[in-house]
Amino acid sequence: MDLINSFKELKIRGTQINYYFICKTKLYLFSKNIQMEKESDIVELGNILHRSSYKNEKRDVIINSIAIDFIKNNEGILEIHEVKKSDRMKTADRYQLLYYLYYLKKLGIDAVGILNYPSKHKVEKITLTEKGEKEIIKIIEDIENIINHNEPIKPERKSYCKKCAYYEFCYS
Repeated sequence: MDLINSFKELKIRGTQINYYFICKTKLYLFSKNIQMEKESDIVELGNILHRSSYKNEKRDVIINSIAIDFIKNNEGILEIHEVKKSDRMKTADRYQLLYYLYYLKKLGIDAVGILNYPSKHKVEKITLTEKGEKEIIKIIEDIENIINHNEPIKPERKSYCKKCAYYEFCYS
């Protein structure tokens, strides 16, 4: 991969990776700066959980286009942590964290990822493998194709749509 493409792929945000697995319409709208999350009570509950958990950690670490919930140095190993309200979207959560690990690797930083589900008292360790890296590259290409469309992807109704901040936009 050449240097220009390397920088291009680092412009993707972690939220976009997450939305890629949750809803392509939501991904498209978010990427076009149509952001409905500020109006969502469910999103606000997640923000409260985030603010009240892990208070003693170095939190909200922003590196260009990614925002890591918190970082920790565990016996010389850099851990990047992502805090989630629920494990219902586990695949999306894992790939978001894999993307952060990929992003950091591109910057020359080795790390491991930890998914934190404080309400379930559950953590999951994530490492970037060669297979995971190839999957992330493919996902980035798919995301770029989606956001380069001239109009949104038609919504695909899912069981959690009614709780989504974009529900009225998609189904009114």
